[in-house]
Amino acid sequence: MAVKKQFTTFQDLLSGYDLPVLVDFYATWCGPCQMMVPILETVNSQLKGQLQVIKIDTDKYPQLASEYHIEALPTLVLFKNGQPVERIEGVVPPEQLIPRLQTIL
Repeated sequence: MAVKKQFTTFQDLLSGYDLPVLVDFYATWCGPCQMMVPILETVNSQLKGQLQVIKIDTDKYPQLASEYHIEALPTLVLFKNGQPVERIEGVVPPEQLIPRLQTIL
């Protein structure tokens, strides 16, 4: 599911997609973040063609975590046209997460 991409700026990364982008801010040491992996795979498969899921390791990109005020992990931020439109903190099961995202897409 996750594709590693190089990017110069976060805005460059976001503008590389025509679809809304769901960013999973996570850390490798975070247990709840690991619980989100299968959930995001389900979201990605059920909403394919409607959004793009990407993961940002807050340990590798602390400036992004700071810029978007990421204080809890995992935190999902949905971006449309490069702007954050929804923020979801903590582990959310797919049966709650998918309908919530669909109302915004």
